[in-house]
Amino acid sequence: VQLTESGGGSVQAGGSLTVSCTTSGFISKCGVGWYRQAPGKEREMVSIINSDGITTYSDSVKGRFTISFDNAKSTLYLQMNSVSTDDTGVYSCAARRKGDGVCVVAHWGQGTQVTVSS
Repeated sequence: VQLTESGGGSVQAGGSLTVSCTTSGFISKCGVGWYRQAPGKEREMVSIINSDGITTYSDSVKGRFTISFDNAKSTLYLQMNSVSTDDTGVYSCAARRKGDGVCVVAHWGQGTQVTVSS
C-alpha cells in the first residue's frame, strides 16, 4: 500500500482546510485514517474510516473535522473546519490491518504540514 498526502499548508484560526491522501494497493476492512503530530507531542489519532464507512473521531476534532473516502478515486480526505492553533501539526494518513485481533497501522504516508495561525 502506498499513501501520498497533499493539501497541507497555512490557515488562519477559524478557517478551513482539506487534506487529501491518494492510496494504492489493497485496503483492509480496518480501513484508513488520519493521524497528527504536534511539535513536542506524540502522534495521535485524528479520525478513522473503515471499509464499511464507519467513522471514528478524536474528542478534540469531533464536530469540526469530517473524514471521507472516495472509492472511485481511491482518495482519503479530511475536511477541517473551525481550526485552532491546537490543530497545528504534521498530518499523516495511514492504512490499517488486523494484527493480533485488533486493527493496527500497517503503512504510513510521508505526512503533510498544517499550520494554523492566530
